[in-house]
Amino acid sequence: MKVLVTGSTGLVGTALVKELGRDGHTVCRLIRPLSTVVGGAREGFDVAWNPSTGELGGAGVGADAVVNLAGASIAGGRWTKARKELLRKSRIDTTRALVGALAKMSARPRVLVSASAIGIYGDRGDELLTEDSKPGSDFLAGLAQDWEGEALKAEVLGIRVVLARFGIILAQHGGALAKMLLPFKLGVGGSLGSGKQWMSWIMLEDAVAIIRFAMENGTVRGAMNVVAPQAVQNAEFTKVLAKTLHRPGLFPAPAFALRLAVGEMADALLLPSQRVSTEKLLELGYRFRFPELPSALRAVLL
Repeated sequence: MKVLVTGSTGLVGTALVKELGRDGHTVCRLIRPLSTVVGGAREGFDVAWNPSTGELGGAGVGADAVVNLAGASIAGGRWTKARKELLRKSRIDTTRALVGALAKMSARPRVLVSASAIGIYGDRGDELLTEDSKPGSDFLAGLAQDWEGEALKAEVLGIRVVLARFGIILAQHGGALAKMLLPFKLGVGGSLGSGKQWMSWIMLEDAVAIIRFAMENGTVRGAMNVVAPQAVQNAEFTKVLAKTLHRPGLFPAPAFALRLAVGEMADALLLPSQRVSTEKLLELGYRFRFPELPSALRAVLL
């Protein structure tokens, strides 16, 4: 299979490119001007890609699948007006340009797996959220809706579209977990805010496997929650993490302190409650490698 990948140097992209290359697939990393490829660079090859103009190198022609993971880090900086604009452009404009480039191909890919996020649901308390749940009304929810809207335009080109709504990705290097570890290692970790908010997580290995499952299974289409079957409340996550690290978890971070530290991002990333269902994936036949949090954290940290 020949696969085009945007965002190939990110957490998920690096792991995906490595696994596809290892299994003998041809991987084309779509690289923007002035970008430098690090990590996973031995698998596949680079294809020139300019989202500003929509130009895509000829080596990308003939692909069977496209995986769109492009987007600046949501947690990469305080949400100033300029930062929000970057978050939007790096997702919405890039996806629009990608679909435009696919439209120009005479032989188009069969499937587009495009990243999204469970942030589309907003802060929903104890509500169990399925792919059919209504979206939220905050910045992240609006961003995800517009992002998905651009990807869905590929359907009129005869391309099957899968919208991968990622939860909190747990990985050995990078991602949300890496940012959580320092306070615990210093012995001052604890729950965030009330600790009652639901956290829907996914191991990196499962995130990559689900992308491949979506690429290869022709019955998968539309929105798909990419989360493990057992969401946990923040207090429980904290308890399991502290136990795994053999550290105390007795120092909660009040909501007001988090808002002072990171501003609007606190209410969008650290404090919202998102109890997300994975029933669709299970019904489609996907079998999780890490369905439970204790075994997942042990695999990552020990």
